[in-house]
Amino acid sequence: MAGAPLSLGTQICEELSCSICLELFTRPKMLPCQHTFCQDCLQDHVERGGTFLCPNCRWQVRLPPQGVAGLPDNIMATNMCERFQQQNALSGETREQPESGNRCSVHPSEELKVYCTQCQIPVCDQCLEQGHDDHRTTSIKKAAQERISTVRPLINEGRNIVESYLSFLRGLREEEKTLNEKKEQRDNSITQAYNQTVQKLTQRKDHLLSQSDENHTKNLDRIQTERDRVLADIKELSAACDRAEQELQQGWVEFFSQQTALTEVVGEYRRKAAPTPVQLQPAVFQRTDTPVPALGHVTVQSLPSAPIPAAPAARGTGHHHGDQRQGEHQPQKVTFGERRSRTGQFRVPWGVTVSDEGEIFVTDNGDERIQVFTLQGTFVRQFRTVVSGEEKMGPWDVALDREGNLWVVGRTGDGEFAMQYNKHGRVLRKIDLQKSGWFRGVAVDTRRNWILITQTTGAGWYNQHGEIQVFRPDGTLVGTLSGKRKSLLASLLSRQQEMTFPLYITVDGEGNILVSDWDNHCVYVYNENGQFQFGGRGSGEGQLKNPHGICTDRAGNIIVADTGNRRVEMFDKTRKFLKHINTDLKEPWAVAMAKQGQLVITDYSDDSVSIFQNF
Repeated sequence: MAGAPLSLGTQICEELSCSICLELFTRPKMLPCQHTFCQDCLQDHVERGGTFLCPNCRWQVRLPPQGVAGLPDNIMATNMCERFQQQNALSGETREQPESGNRCSVHPSEELKVYCTQCQIPVCDQCLEQGHDDHRTTSIKKAAQERISTVRPLINEGRNIVESYLSFLRGLREEEKTLNEKKEQRDNSITQAYNQTVQKLTQRKDHLLSQSDENHTKNLDRIQTERDRVLADIKELSAACDRAEQELQQGWVEFFSQQTALTEVVGEYRRKAAPTPVQLQPAVFQRTDTPVPALGHVTVQSLPSAPIPAAPAARGTGHHHGDQRQGEHQPQKVTFGERRSRTGQFRVPWGVTVSDEGEIFVTDNGDERIQVFTLQGTFVRQFRTVVSGEEKMGPWDVALDREGNLWVVGRTGDGEFAMQYNKHGRVLRKIDLQKSGWFRGVAVDTRRNWILITQTTGAGWYNQHGEIQVFRPDGTLVGTLSGKRKSLLASLLSRQQEMTFPLYITVDGEGNILVSDWDNHCVYVYNENGQFQFGGRGSGEGQLKNPHGICTDRAGNIIVADTGNRRVEMFDKTRKFLKHINTDLKEPWAVAMAKQGQLVITDYSDDSVSIFQNF
């Protein structure tokens, strides 16, 4: 049901009221946007600074040198207020207010007169006598001004936040415009490179065709020259024979006189060598084995987006150093991070994994957090690795399960745990682990939905025993893989050399489990046929020294961080050595393969992360 229409006096009163103090204008000042406010209200609103936003329309206003007092007076509003007050005085009419805002809800016939500071509500005279007579009170206008003094800064803060967001959107529009311009320039460059390549190929084709035509013409000239010479000889011999035939028919006397001429011609040609085949030199086109010239490369650069805090600029791609063999293929590299506690920097980046969407998750052990980056090295977000409440855990390694959640193993001052987080750091599940004091790696077997965690037990350096604990996501222990064939999964094992110090672990696309053993300098492979190992201490091809991180690519190739030899090795899925991956890292530690084909490696010495393409 619609409310009753306001009286004319009430409407005029509202038009002549300041939207800040809600009272009739007092020394009204007009802004450039034509909105009017009391001088004192504007003075409280402006506080400090040479510019402010209009409280009504958010128009940016620059104050004159005299401040608020220098703004133009609204003479019409001043005159109207004076006349309105005079008319009210003459007619005895009080200023009308909307009933809902000026009448007591308990005593509708009473007008709200004072403000109870203890109860923080406006009250009428009856309410004051009945329940607030011993409370401290003040005028409604003063209470409203005090409330405005607390609310106005919040409004200003909220407006400033809105303005920063609008500035961010304007920045996005500028970035979009810049991206479109760069794409147009890039496409033009590609087209220009293509046209230039086609032009060069066309010129080369014309040159080759010209050489072919020249060779063909020379051979035709040789044939024609030889043809003309032989035809002349034929003509001479034929003429001599024809004359001899005619003389035979004329009589014996003439025959004897011409015999000598024919004998000389035939004798000359008898002594002359017969025509030999023409020595031709036909040209042959041999297609070169070189591929079509590459037009160039489209590479992605790390461009941090303001105002999100961005990681430090990548330290370059494909650097050459003195200890690299000349001529070796250098993969494209983006490196970021250094030993600090800021975003995009690390203190002991021990573990790394990459989601199907291309987000890189790095365990920052020293700062008890996980940081997330794009495949271009741009910082995205971070979250603390907590166990419960405020108890923080120093993370060792990290892996992704088939639902896209993270499994992180690490240690607190009281124990060791396997924690499940979502991608934004919310705790989902906790598994208590046996306290060993040694590093643990973690992997997820998505086929069997197992959580695989490495463990080293035993007192003393020379009495270590390595094994793999297998859990279900709910924390139930399925069994243990070890060289002693004593677990529930012993059917998978065939003892060769017992693991002593397993570090990192991974599962390939066929369900094989691969573990790097730091102490035995090898990699163990567990599959349906048993246990295998490859590597062995050394620096030759296929040998390892204190291996750490391990992962596989989509083809099943095995990539191992050969930390002791300061290199990264690649083997095929039959464990045959393929190549050294030239990374130029001081101490490669953890490795992960992106679905898009990039190889991500952490460097323990530099506290950095590198992303490699075309390796």
